[in-house]
Amino acid sequence: MAALVRPRSGKVIAGVCAALADRFGLSRGLVRVGFVLFGLFGVGEIVYIALWLLVPKAP
Repeated sequence: MAALVRPRSGKVIAGVCAALADRFGLSRGLVRVGFVLFGLFGVGEIVYIALWLLVPKAP
Protein backbone atom coordinates (compact mmCIF):
# COMPACT_ATOMS: atom_id res chain seq x y z
CA MET A 1 0.00 0.00 0.00
CA ALA A 2 1.34 3.42 -0.94
CA ALA A 3 2.19 6.08 1.64
CA LEU A 4 -0.05 9.10 2.02
CA VAL A 5 1.84 11.79 0.07
CA ARG A 6 0.59 14.48 -2.31
CA PRO A 7 1.76 13.74 -5.87
CA ARG A 8 3.61 16.32 -7.93
CA SER A 9 1.64 15.41 -11.09
CA GLY A 10 -2.00 14.57 -11.67
CA LYS A 11 -3.28 17.01 -9.09
CA VAL A 12 -5.97 19.65 -9.57
CA ILE A 13 -5.52 22.06 -6.64
CA ALA A 14 -3.22 20.72 -3.94
CA GLY A 15 -3.21 16.98 -4.59
CA VAL A 16 -5.13 15.99 -1.46
CA CYS A 17 -7.80 14.02 -3.33
CA ALA A 18 -5.15 12.36 -5.52
CA ALA A 19 -3.18 11.37 -2.41
CA LEU A 20 -6.24 9.85 -0.73
CA ALA A 21 -7.31 8.05 -3.90
CA ASP A 22 -3.84 6.58 -4.47
CA ARG A 23 -3.50 5.54 -0.82
CA PHE A 24 -6.84 3.73 -0.64
CA GLY A 25 -7.02 2.47 -4.24
CA LEU A 26 -10.03 4.57 -5.25
CA SER A 27 -10.80 6.63 -8.33
CA ARG A 28 -9.52 10.20 -8.10
CA GLY A 29 -12.78 11.46 -9.59
CA LEU A 30 -14.81 9.60 -6.97
CA VAL A 31 -12.78 11.13 -4.14
CA ARG A 32 -13.14 14.60 -5.68
CA VAL A 33 -16.92 14.22 -5.97
CA GLY A 34 -16.99 13.04 -2.36
CA PHE A 35 -15.15 16.16 -1.21
CA VAL A 36 -17.52 18.40 -3.17
CA LEU A 37 -20.56 16.73 -1.63
CA PHE A 38 -18.96 16.77 1.81
CA GLY A 39 -18.25 20.47 1.30
CA LEU A 40 -21.84 21.20 0.41
CA PHE A 41 -23.32 19.27 3.33
CA GLY A 42 -20.53 19.38 5.92
CA VAL A 43 -17.08 20.70 6.60
CA GLY A 44 -15.27 19.46 3.50
CA GLU A 45 -13.34 22.68 2.97
CA ILE A 46 -11.90 22.61 6.48
CA VAL A 47 -10.88 18.95 6.16
CA TYR A 48 -9.31 19.62 2.74
CA ILE A 49 -7.26 22.56 4.04
CA ALA A 50 -6.16 20.57 7.10
CA LEU A 51 -5.02 17.67 4.91
CA TRP A 52 -3.29 20.12 2.57
CA LEU A 53 -1.21 21.31 5.52
CA LEU A 54 -0.62 17.88 7.09
CA VAL A 55 0.05 15.56 4.11
CA PRO A 56 3.60 15.97 2.78
CA LYS A 57 4.49 16.34 -0.91
CA ALA A 58 6.09 13.42 -2.69
CA PRO A 59 9.86 13.76 -2.98
